[in-house]
Amino acid sequence: MIVMKFGGTSVGDAAAVKRLIDIVKSRLSKSPVVVVSAVSKATDTLHSIAVLAASGELPQAKKLISELKSRHVKMCAELIRENSDRYISLTGKLSEYFSELTDIVKGVNLLSELSDRSLAKIITFGELLSSSIINEALNESGVKCNFVDARDFMYTDSNYLKGEPDTELIKEKTPEVINKSRKGFDAVITQGFISNNRDNVTTSLGRGGSDYSASLIGMAIGAKEIEIWTDVDGVHTADPRKVQNTKSVSIMTFEEAAELAYFGAKVLHPSTIQPAVEKNIPVRILNSMSPESPGTLVVREDKTKNEGVRSISCKENITVLNIFSTKMLNSYGFLHNLFEVFDKHHTSVDLITTSEVNVSLTLDNDEHLDDIVNDISVFSKVSVNRDKSLVCIVGKDLKNTRGLAKRIFLAAGDYNITMISQGASAINISFVVERSDLNNVLQRLHDEFFETNTQK
Repeated sequence: MIVMKFGGTSVGDAAAVKRLIDIVKSRLSKSPVVVVSAVSKATDTLHSIAVLAASGELPQAKKLISELKSRHVKMCAELIRENSDRYISLTGKLSEYFSELTDIVKGVNLLSELSDRSLAKIITFGELLSSSIINEALNESGVKCNFVDARDFMYTDSNYLKGEPDTELIKEKTPEVINKSRKGFDAVITQGFISNNRDNVTTSLGRGGSDYSASLIGMAIGAKEIEIWTDVDGVHTADPRKVQNTKSVSIMTFEEAAELAYFGAKVLHPSTIQPAVEKNIPVRILNSMSPESPGTLVVREDKTKNEGVRSISCKENITVLNIFSTKMLNSYGFLHNLFEVFDKHHTSVDLITTSEVNVSLTLDNDEHLDDIVNDISVFSKVSVNRDKSLVCIVGKDLKNTRGLAKRIFLAAGDYNITMISQGASAINISFVVERSDLNNVLQRLHDEFFETNTQK
């Protein structure tokens, strides 16, 4: 078996779904489990609907629901013969989903309150809608496909909007459900992003969590490969929206892909790699708009001898905290006290550098920044620098690549670099620049390392 995950742009309209069908047909000998996201921008629309309802704007919320329904019904008409039994059954199912959605939204409006539990229920309708349509479209095309609700096997804790997977329960339930659903069918289709807690209340894996769903499913069923179908030819040497003349990277390790994902690469969800690593399942990132392209293969060990930079990633909007305290000098416990503050406010740190009396660190989530600064100020002086960007250079054995730092900082030498981190990882060098300089720095670095087919 293989797992095939299709993201929002890969299911964005009828034309995209037709490409998906052709791709799935080419994999039927591998007994695919197809995992789909909501259609492009549907989750954003559902989120807006929820917020409008809670704010007392029920008519506007209903208008967005009507527009979303029209979009999905239009897809049905373009993929399935109108007035056929299949079409009538599918549109009836969609109407039931939209009726349920409207009732929940009315409740939110009546209470003028939007709980995480209600929001999770609302935003997960997108995947149920898209998977219902794609399932019938596959069957219409001659593929015997069985629809499975991911909540039958995907379990998390009760963090409704970003559930932590209950991996033991997922491992127990998934093979049973998937194997039963495969009998007599060419393929199985289910949803990414959606899950349940142990009380069978709908949760989600967080935005971008469909990749994570696919990886968890692949881990649980022991898939031979996990395919992530997106709208780019795999992992690129940099973000093609920010940098010119990028190239696709043919192969990289789990560790390299995880670093890139964590430090801002949009191709993979940051959590995707971990379940695949556990079972050593290759992950292949492919382009649904150009299925003949080889994409990027992510494996445990890259046996090629090509050392050096593989890709350049970034986090565009970060905050740097500079923390000064003479109490750090020749003492212990200071960092423990410092990180207790971040633990208290559920905020993760990206980079950290230390000296005798100073700690600098970066955050990409400033939701609790004021409280964090107030708590740290009890035992240290804190300065906050906003509008910064983090640049992350990832590659094979960078720590032992001679002359690498010289090339990096000569290329970026015209711009102010405020923080540098190397040593924690052999495959990563990261530093901080002004946000206004980011695109220029990325282009300079890319030109340095990828301006020819071979590195200098």
